[in-house]
Amino acid sequence: MSPSIVQEGDGVAAVDRALLIVDVIAQRGEPITLADLSRATGFYKSTLLRLIASLERASLVVRRNDGRYALGSYAHQLGRCYEDAYHLSEVVQPLLHGMVEKGSESASFHTYHDAQSRICLLRVDSHHSTLDSIRVGDLLPLDRGAAGKLIVWHSQGVAPAPEDDLLTLSMGERDPNCAAVASPVFGPGNEFCGAISLSGPKERFTAAAIKKMSRMALQAAEQATLTLGGHWPAKRKPATSRRA
Repeated sequence: MSPSIVQEGDGVAAVDRALLIVDVIAQRGEPITLADLSRATGFYKSTLLRLIASLERASLVVRRNDGRYALGSYAHQLGRCYEDAYHLSEVVQPLLHGMVEKGSESASFHTYHDAQSRICLLRVDSHHSTLDSIRVGDLLPLDRGAAGKLIVWHSQGVAPAPEDDLLTLSMGERDPNCAAVASPVFGPGNEFCGAISLSGPKERFTAAAIKKMSRMALQAAEQATLTLGGHWPAKRKPATSRRA
């Protein structure tokens, strides 16, 4: 969530601002000072203190002894509830590890975050000496990259051609030096959960490597879908890679 989204949204302003505070703290990855929080959100310190008071009562934010702010215990509880609802970690993480152990590029699982971005929920780095730089919790563009395209298609009702919606290839779109292949994961009721991707330096994405990793990503996505209780759309035309 960005300050511009908060300003342009049609929700309750105080709620949007409070959620932006939580988002900034979560993205920082470490406790943050009030001054840094003010710079990141564009809010006056007096406004921040009023909103933070409510967030502290809800245990979404906690003020440490050194005066810096961090996520509170309720934020952790929400994360656990999300995991329990989708079983994503226990289902998807072993599949990511399995692909990396077979020599793939780095494996990740991305899902929708907001109108402009997707979030990396799970990540396993490859064994190669050079990697693309993505960490769990990172926000990436929703409109660029293989996983981003799939998330737009499946979570925002954008219908691609049937042969294109199970596998996507991106060559240097999000980062000119990186490439990726991605495949979607569905849950109960065929609700879209997110996208499994294999990504790394573009120079290693040869035709043979793309073919191998595309097959791995599709198989992992299908297995994750079936384990989560979804239905893999096997009756569609065979998936082909589409450049994102």
